[in-house]
This record gives sequence, structure tokens and C-alpha cells, in this order.
Amino acid sequence: MMDTLIRAQIDARLGATAPAIPVGVSNRHAHLSQRDVETLFGTGYHLKPLKPLRQPGQFAAEECVTLVGPKGSLKNVRVLGPTRPVTQVEISRADCFTLGVKAPVRESGCLEDSGSAMLVGPAGYVELHSQLICAWRHIHMSPQEALRFCVANGQKVQVRAAGERGLIFDEVIVRVRDDFALEFHIDTEEANAAGLANGAQVTLQRVAENRL
Repeated sequence: MMDTLIRAQIDARLGATAPAIPVGVSNRHAHLSQRDVETLFGTGYHLKPLKPLRQPGQFAAEECVTLVGPKGSLKNVRVLGPTRPVTQVEISRADCFTLGVKAPVRESGCLEDSGSAMLVGPAGYVELHSQLICAWRHIHMSPQEALRFCVANGQKVQVRAAGERGLIFDEVIVRVRDDFALEFHIDTEEANAAGLANGAQVTLQRVAENRL
């Protein structure tokens, strides 16, 4: 185990030198395959960009869908683009209660034994089978940014949010890719707990001891 004094020195150095990380708050949303886009909106249909997101090439689309579960539904669930090979819907814990579904906390793309529901659009509906998750909080980084922070893809770190409701987010997954821009992704419930909004800034607190 790392000596307490050494750990404190690392924390202090990180706080003094590490750049701030902008926050991106994710409300419930859907990533659709092209096949499901056409089922929901019509044959030959393509998503229409509404506004760009911070991640290069990503955008909020004009299109919205309704998410239906055994106990209830959620209207106006925003679709994000571009399309993906497999449809994935990301919701919050509160949404799970509204819908009457169980959605595990998972990294994007880890869908095995995840939640199920139905998506409804103006032209049809899609049954989701193990395609519903609560997103695991994570940081997007480019390889250059990962070098600056001395972290690696898949590593778990702690992130500090300051302010009146300041707290430390543990078990934050680092995701590194050439086309990623620096951003800390959390859902609305996590953001509300810490008093954070889009564009707020957090800092890397320290790397988890068992990852050093």
C-alpha cells in the first residue's frame, strides 16, 4: 500500500499541475443503428444533425423517440449521431423506476445481459433486447492528454468536483482514443448530486492505489 504522505504529495501535485477537465452532462439518449433509424423513421431515412457535441463528429440529432417499458414511458428521448452498428439507449436510475426496467451501470458497448424495452418512432417500433444501460462515468481523452495526466485507456481514477456540493467521483473510467476530446461524462443524477452543469470544470484527484 502506498504511504499516506507519498499519496498526499501526489494529490497535491496533481491538483497544482493537472489541467481542468470540462464536464459533459448526459441526459437520457439513444444511439441508433441505421437499420433501426429506418424502422423508426422510414425507409431510406438519415439522421438530421441539430447541434454538434464536444466529441468530434458526434451530434445531437433533430429526431426524438419514445422509450416504453413495462410500467411507463419516456417521451422525447433525444437521438445522438452518427449511427452505430448496434442500437444502445442510456438512461438514469430514476428512469429505470419510471419504465419498470433494470439497466445495469456499464461502459458504452458492454450490453450483455443489460436492460430491455421498446423504442417507438413515427414510422414504427423497435424491440430492445439487452440494449439499455446506465452509463458508467468516464473521461474522454486523446492519447496526448492521457500522457499529460499519466493515465492509460481503461484505467480507473478519481475526479474532484469543487463548490458548495463538492465531492469526489470514484471508479471513473479513462477512455483514450485519437478522435476523443477531453471531457468528463456523467449522467444528470450524478451532476445534480455535485451541483455540476455542462461546461463546469473538475480535476483529476488521484489514480486509484491498486492501479499504480
